[in-house]
Amino acid sequence: MALNIPSKKSRTLCFFLALIICIVTTSAELQRFEHPTKEDGSLSFLVLGDWGRRGGFNQSEVAFQMGRVGEKLDIDFVVSTGDNFYDNGLSSEHDTAFEESFTNIYTQTSLQKQWYSILGNHDYRGDAEAQLSPQLRKIDSRWLCLRSFIVDADLAEILFVDTTPFVDMYFTSTEDHTYDWRGIPSRKAYIQTLLKDVELALKKSSAKWKIVVGHHAIRSIGHHGDTQELINHLLPILQANDVDFYMNGHDHCLEHISDNKSGIQFLTSGAGSKAWRGDMKNEEALNKQGQLVNFFYDGQGFMSVQLNPTQAEIAFFDVFGNVIHSWTAFKLLHPSI
Repeated sequence: MALNIPSKKSRTLCFFLALIICIVTTSAELQRFEHPTKEDGSLSFLVLGDWGRRGGFNQSEVAFQMGRVGEKLDIDFVVSTGDNFYDNGLSSEHDTAFEESFTNIYTQTSLQKQWYSILGNHDYRGDAEAQLSPQLRKIDSRWLCLRSFIVDADLAEILFVDTTPFVDMYFTSTEDHTYDWRGIPSRKAYIQTLLKDVELALKKSSAKWKIVVGHHAIRSIGHHGDTQELINHLLPILQANDVDFYMNGHDHCLEHISDNKSGIQFLTSGAGSKAWRGDMKNEEALNKQGQLVNFFYDGQGFMSVQLNPTQAEIAFFDVFGNVIHSWTAFKLLHPSI
């Protein structure tokens, strides 16, 4: 039986086709979603993290206050910083936890807006692909969860970055946990491509406000503390591209830390349900590194963001709906060139 051996010309053609496919695969830009501002050009949204516990650990109480604040601020959408479903994500796209921890909890009228969500480390312990599935949007149209993507609201660009694959311990010290890495066949290539995509998007952005959202903290004095892998790889890109805010969850607290070197504000909102860990890192160590801890709260709550072309108003709310920290950043309407 004769073997069908490709000619040298056809082998060369196959090589170049494979190369083209590889280039397209590794240099694709992040998926972008356009979200309009209000008629006056302003934007407002809530930020919540580490929440999905079927209403337990004050999740329902936090949701109620979110609805009240959301109505007052006339929010445009909600941002979830990950760890959406505890303890081990969703088991499938048919898991009833999706409705029991999301649809049936965030029922207030003001929260019937688009939810932009990313995965946290607990989400990767389940069927990570399930949370990304369009099937969930058929169950609840508010839900949009991807690994990494961009929300382009003209006034602001919000880059959602999948931070879990950056963290070494999820690959080297998994304890009894199993992580769903099906969408990440090569960790090194995945991270390199993601960093290039983030850098490209930030360089091209002409938005007044540049915001990056990840699950893990870059700077934190909470239980988990700083994420060294993000300090090494992601932070230099944010500093070089005039990012205004980095928002995250992971630590079950609310906190505001300023980077005095670059002006980046690190904002943790990971207090959507279980909190009160009762421990915190050494604040003095951060201060020596040029970071200023403005606020830390170990209890449940959430964050609001109000943006217009000249200022950003950030507020943290506790489980009773009280403002426990607020802060305003300003920008020139027409900065000098």
